Amino acid sequence: MANLEPFVEGGTFFEGPRWHEGTWWVSDFYAHTVSRIDPDGTMETVLEVPGQPSGLGWLPDGSMLVVSMLDHRVLRRWPDGRVTTHADIGGLATGHANDLVVAPDGSAWVGNFGFDLMEGEAMRPTCLARVAPDGSVSRAVDDLYFPNGAVITPDGRTLIVGETFGNGMTAFTLNGDGTLTGRRDWARFGPRPEPGSDRPTLLRQLAVGPDGCCLDAENHLWIADAFNQRCIRVAPGGAIVDELKPANGQGVFACMLGGADGRTLLVCVAPDSSARRRRAVREASLWTARVVVPHAGRP
Repeated sequence: MANLEPFVEGGTFFEGPRWHEGTWWVSDFYAHTVSRIDPDGTMETVLEVPGQPSGLGWLPDGSMLVVSMLDHRVLRRWPDGRVTTHADIGGLATGHANDLVVAPDGSAWVGNFGFDLMEGEAMRPTCLARVAPDGSVSRAVDDLYFPNGAVITPDGRTLIVGETFGNGMTAFTLNGDGTLTGRRDWARFGPRPEPGSDRPTLLRQLAVGPDGCCLDAENHLWIADAFNQRCIRVAPGGAIVDELKPANGQGVFACMLGGADGRTLLVCVAPDSSARRRRAVREASLWTARVVVPHAGRP
């Protein structure tokens, strides 16, 4: 059992943590920034995203992709610092865009809420969008309950996506042409709720609310459990084999393995996920723990 320790403080709501080229990268929703963080905790803002940044990834040429949540775009920050629109998923997203995972060839899969979470709308299923390396957009799969954090296995043949309101992690075979087939449960934490349920009804049914996640070299997932103030390590099938909780009892909303040896787990912590409360204060933080099994796959 590892212990979480404070690392960086003073954010509004951190999300999309990544380890890339020897540093941490993270989005801050309501500060509208993407920042690079050195291993000693020194933070530098590298991009401002008025549309609220979330998932991060990199193309083969070194360009960084950033999800802009409110306007349903995927931005591209080129190696020379230029910022352009890489893709627009507005024709597919029925709620805020959120996390993404990028394959080695530059293909990206982007989730969205599917409904207006912050205004208390009833949950409804949505799709996962595929963004080809040239920025063209297509519908990858339908009937996902708030597709959120996603990973691609080291062999490049499986994509796993968390369904925050679906009580599980869903896997697909990732084909050479970028299509997803062979839908199956990777982890099942409880029955899948009925669409149309309001949030209080949903929360009573959910054992785990998968948010950001990452894969390790034993084919286990570290998953931020957005509803239970913890980060859990999960085996294929759904057995929870480890659990980490911040000492202050706050919520955990994303995680990533990184560091020089891939054994540092970074988690995004905040008192709650309320947009109204989080944008008004700077109470979000990043915590780290040392774990035994290193990072694998993407992101």
